[in-house]
Order: sequence, then C-alpha cells, then structure tokens
Amino acid sequence: MNNIYIKSFFLLILIYVGITVVIYFYQRKLLYHPFSTQITGEGLIHNFETINFKTPDNLLLKGWFHLKDSKKKTILFLHGNAGNLDNRIDKLNSIGRMDVNFLIIAWRGYSGNPGKPSEEGLYKDALGGIKWLNEKGISKDQIVLYGESLGTAIATEVGQNNNFAGIILEAPFTSMVDMGQKIYPIFPVKFLLKDKYETKKKIHNIKYPILIMHGKKDKIVPFYMGEKIYSLANEKKSKYFTENDDHMMVFDINLNNAISDFLKSLS
Repeated sequence: MNNIYIKSFFLLILIYVGITVVIYFYQRKLLYHPFSTQITGEGLIHNFETINFKTPDNLLLKGWFHLKDSKKKTILFLHGNAGNLDNRIDKLNSIGRMDVNFLIIAWRGYSGNPGKPSEEGLYKDALGGIKWLNEKGISKDQIVLYGESLGTAIATEVGQNNNFAGIILEAPFTSMVDMGQKIYPIFPVKFLLKDKYETKKKIHNIKYPILIMHGKKDKIVPFYMGEKIYSLANEKKSKYFTENDDHMMVFDINLNNAISDFLKSLS
C-alpha cells in the first residue's frame, strides 16, 4: 500500500514539473494573442492614413493616424494583448468624435507586422510610435497616452519619468506576476515569468494628469487591481469606475464624457 502512495506522489510531482515546463516554454503563446493578421479599417468613420514607423531595433510596423489639427492633443492608443487594429474600430470611432487626433499602433507580431511580442519588444514599439509623432511635429506635451489592458503597462513604462500631456489607463493590472499567480495559483509564477509588466512599481513615477477606468464586472483583470493602481497614483488623478462594465469597456455617453472631460482639463 505504501508503494502505491509513494508511486502516486512521484507521479503527481512528475506531472507538476511537466506542466511547469510547458508553461515556462509556452508562456508567450499564452500571453499574446494576435489572432488574424488581416486589417482593413472597414467601419472606421474618420479619415485616417496607414503609417509605417520604425522601432529602436529597426522593425517596420503599422499604425493608423487620424489628424484633425497638429496643434490639438494626440492620443497614442496602445491596445491590449488580443486581436488586431480592426478590433478597436468602435473605440476609435468614439475617440475620433472628440477634439483630438489619434495614432493607434500595431504591436510586433500583430496585424501583419514582423517580429514576436515580448515585454521589451512592446516597449520599443511604443517608443517607435512616440518618435514618429515627434518627427511629425507633435511633441510629448501634446501626446496623451491611452493604454488598454496590457497596453496600460506599456503606457506606464514609457510614460514614467516623462512629460506627456496625460495618460488614460483602461482596465489596468498591478503586474503580470499578480495576474499569473491569480490564474495559476499553484505554480511559482514569479520565477517562471519572463514578461513581468510591473505597473504597480512604476505608477508613482507619473507626475502628470491620469485617468483610470475600470469595470467592476471585469472577468479578466479583477477590479481590485484598478483600484490599487488608482490608490498608488499621484494626485492630478481621476477615475471612472462602473458597476456593469466587463473587461472591454462600453464607450457609452458616460465613458465618452469622462474621457472628453479629462482631455478638456489638459488644455
């Protein structure tokens, strides 16, 4: 009988180690979900141009740029870990009705772009988008960073210790370590994870206006993480917390007003 228990114990250990190894080697496939590589822009009601920009490591990536007036604020939209540019058209249609320009960039490995996504890679992609705007005569103090889900960590990274006009975080998480530990509680995520995205350690380095948005029914990034990021943020902060929104927030009149009011406060 003891031999059966011992064999069962070692079998469980072997299974645990095997799953741990799989998680380690396939973690980026679990984290990044580019879906379709095709983008059309169909349904985007605002005039835009498809632009190409270079990253610091010389990848040539795509983005969509909508220009009203170079003297107006420009939103740099940094999207989440799943889908492509077409999946953000409804949001872009709402943002385009506001008194701003916008640039949305596609990450490496997304929307037909070359390269493979990683934490350092996506930081470089965002820096490439910022540089492209700067070269168009749009300075950092005219740029509002907009991070969506995973994009909130990237916006926080490139936005810290800097002088942007403002930053908007939609459904921010405290860190990918915290997220991973929530999803895989029995595994040593802290030691396995390559891409840690530690927003909670960086948010205090943002000294300009910040708007944090989160839905209490978010089934992917728990609402308490948005609350935590808000509590760690410096003053000049505002929040838009809703009772019914899930992870992808609905751009209804209330959310649109919250963003519009925030943008007006930057003038």
